[in-house]
Amino acid sequence: MMQRNGGGVGVGGQTWVLRRVRLTWLSFMLFFILVFFPLIAHYYLTTIDEAGGPDKRIFGPRPGGELCEAKHVQDLCRIRESVSEELLQLEAKRQELNGEIARLNLRIEACKRSIDSAKQDLLQLKNVISQTEHSYKELMAQNQPKLSLPVRLLPDKEDPGLPPPKSARSCRLRSCFDYARCPLTSGFPVYVYDTSSYSWGNNLDPLVRQAFASSVKSNIYVTENPSIACLYLVLVGEILESSPLPSPSELEKQLKALPYWRSDGHNHVLVHFSRKSMTQNFLYNVSTGRAVVAQSTFLEQQYREGFDLVVSPLVHALSEPNFLEVPPQVPVKRKYLFTFQGERVESLRSSLQEAPPQSVEEELEGDPPADYDDRIIGTLKAVQDSHLDQVLVEFTCKNPKPSLPTEWALCGEREDRLEVLKASTFALVIAPGDGQLVASAGCGMRLFEALEVGAIPVVLGDHSRLPYHQFIRWTEAAIIVPKPRVTELHFLLRSLSDNDMLAMRRQGRFLWETYFSTSENVLNTILASIRTSIQVPAAPIRDEPAHEIPHKAGKLAGTDANLADNGDLDLGPVETEPPYASPRFLRNFTYTAADTYRAWNRAPGPFHLFPHTPLDPVLPSEAKFLGSGTGFRPIGGGSGGSGKEFQAALGGNVPREQFTVVMLTYEREEVLMNSLERLNGLPYLNKVVVVWNSPKPPSDDLLWPDIGLPIVVVRTEKNSLNNRFLPWDVVETEAVLSIDDDAHLRHDEIMFGFRVWREARDRIVGFPGRYHAWDVNHQSWLYNSNYSCELSMVLTGAAFFHKYYAYLYSYVMPQAIRDMVDEYINCEDIAMNFLVSHITRKPPIKVTSRWTFRCPGCPQALSHDDSHFHERHKCINFFVKVYGYMPLLYTQFRVDSVLFKTRLPHDKTKCFKFI
Repeated sequence: MMQRNGGGVGVGGQTWVLRRVRLTWLSFMLFFILVFFPLIAHYYLTTIDEAGGPDKRIFGPRPGGELCEAKHVQDLCRIRESVSEELLQLEAKRQELNGEIARLNLRIEACKRSIDSAKQDLLQLKNVISQTEHSYKELMAQNQPKLSLPVRLLPDKEDPGLPPPKSARSCRLRSCFDYARCPLTSGFPVYVYDTSSYSWGNNLDPLVRQAFASSVKSNIYVTENPSIACLYLVLVGEILESSPLPSPSELEKQLKALPYWRSDGHNHVLVHFSRKSMTQNFLYNVSTGRAVVAQSTFLEQQYREGFDLVVSPLVHALSEPNFLEVPPQVPVKRKYLFTFQGERVESLRSSLQEAPPQSVEEELEGDPPADYDDRIIGTLKAVQDSHLDQVLVEFTCKNPKPSLPTEWALCGEREDRLEVLKASTFALVIAPGDGQLVASAGCGMRLFEALEVGAIPVVLGDHSRLPYHQFIRWTEAAIIVPKPRVTELHFLLRSLSDNDMLAMRRQGRFLWETYFSTSENVLNTILASIRTSIQVPAAPIRDEPAHEIPHKAGKLAGTDANLADNGDLDLGPVETEPPYASPRFLRNFTYTAADTYRAWNRAPGPFHLFPHTPLDPVLPSEAKFLGSGTGFRPIGGGSGGSGKEFQAALGGNVPREQFTVVMLTYEREEVLMNSLERLNGLPYLNKVVVVWNSPKPPSDDLLWPDIGLPIVVVRTEKNSLNNRFLPWDVVETEAVLSIDDDAHLRHDEIMFGFRVWREARDRIVGFPGRYHAWDVNHQSWLYNSNYSCELSMVLTGAAFFHKYYAYLYSYVMPQAIRDMVDEYINCEDIAMNFLVSHITRKPPIKVTSRWTFRCPGCPQALSHDDSHFHERHKCINFFVKVYGYMPLLYTQFRVDSVLFKTRLPHDKTKCFKFI
């Protein structure tokens, strides 16, 4: 069994092998036939064609159209030609259809743009309607119509006359002034008599006459039409010492002969400027009727309280004061605690005009006052001898100046007196010994010199009438002490703190600069005193006219992806508001009628002298802004919260407001175009004002981006960085964003800065911070741009400020500062920080932003020059000299959102408020 099985297996294996061999052989033969047979056939046929020649070819290609000669292929050739023709026609139709499709696509895109533009116009119209409805509701809530510059009303040519007062010495404005000639909207026209039109005009001091004529020429209220005048100005003094004084009766006749005197001189002002300590009071015993008398010297019987004006002496007749020669206001304490140099005039000389019914000497001798002068001399000498403090008192003079009876004569020359006052913390001003002499040119001269050099005046004698005392609160700039308290004077002066003394010195400097320093200021103050008394608003300040440069708008501006990425912050409402100007002229009357004290004593500029701004002024410490306290609820404000409903409105205390971008540029067109394009889609933007600072106009082929808002290009008269802060008339909003053409700010950063500024409208609010530092080694100030934990300046290359400061910078700030900016082509931002800090006594506000805000790849600006920082060091020290002290203040905080770095739910967003 074993063997059979094994044999069976062997036979079967051999059979399988044989089958395998046969299949392999068969496969090889099939492969040979299929591969090599076609090759052999092809070779054979080709050899036959080549041997037979080209004419005998069977399989090779035929030349020309021989193939078509064959009958069996002619039909195929015709079919091929017909198909080729049809293909060409179809290709032409295809190209034509493609062109038509492209044209239709263009029309579709144009229609889409038209639809988008129509939608935008529709949204704008809806917003305008909504705004109009809201404005109507506001006006109805306020019961106040929209105001504009009042229509000017002028007086009638016919003068109806006034009923005579009981006595000329009982004159008051209500009884002796014709209000009918001065309507509230008259503009306060003033007619000035020519000094050559009356007989004693030729005897006036030439310096006084020239200074008066120069001041009149530059005054905005002066008119040449006497028939519409509210006020008539007559210069009556100072008369030359060599010229004879007219008698009272003769002077009365000459006054009545004035063409517009109208029998009693109502609405006339007799101005007597004093250049010497002893002036001729030749108007005493002269019946001036209802005319206002403005002079430096008055007797009690002569002075009509609330009607006549005590004015300051005219020290700088034609020359302007040199601010660089004025000593600094710090250190507060100087070499001497107080000083006084003077000699008492014992005899009653005939220094004033004697005339019936009673001479000045008789007037003074008839009522002798209690004489404290001996006690004053003894007390001050005792303080000097005690050596508790270094004081300087001298009661005898080598060369005393002529003075009025019972008055203290000035000693020496003016330059010598100023040198002593520069070393004095306080300067004593002793009132005349006789109480009937309520105001004198000598006291006015001492007061002027003390304020000029920063010595705090100490007036001994509370009966004296200081210049413009009805309007100026002298207790904020001087110490007024009754003479019986002279024994306590030393204790009083030593008890004052340095901060109080510095505040009084600063206020005195403000009063001196504003009211006393020049003949123009003195004349303006006289007119402003009367205008304020009769409650006529000041004339509006002029805006700088903008000479626009025509330009072509190009394609619609796109939105920078980096600027559009604002995270989870909503920047504004869904609908873009149309341009909305800030309300103007809302305080035409109230600013004059209700804020008289603040305007004269707290304002940073001479607002009562200077025309008022159409926009509300920003005043320190007690600022009142447009929209606040109006009695209606602000849009989006007061509801709190942190969601999108809050972000959809601007919020704050002003219902509706926009801002204007002012961008200074100089021959960097590509950089400028990129910066303008980045403003596309910025909420609450009113317009963009480009200050073209180059003498070359923009390129003719320059296409300006269309950002959906006006872009006004303003041509300047010269290349000056001061042009950045000119109050252009095209800027119609209170909020101004001053920005460099190479500044690179995100929209959310700009909006955050705007919201912060709305809650601190009297401050500069911006992004790049800097600070000043004291160099101990060189005893000077330095400008520093290093990162620090405190700052004192915010650069105006990217900052918000109130347009009001543009008026102050351009028209009120000392010209020497603007000249320095033009000389170095630098420091205008430092000058603006000095100005605002000087006015508000507050530091600027820095808001959160990126560390670097300059655009990458922009050409280098002036700030990259090596001399840039050296010039800024010089600017700071120069500005300190002009102001007399360092007005910049340090701050150690910046402003962030209330919910800054706070984890919030996904349906909440951060608030734009500051901490």
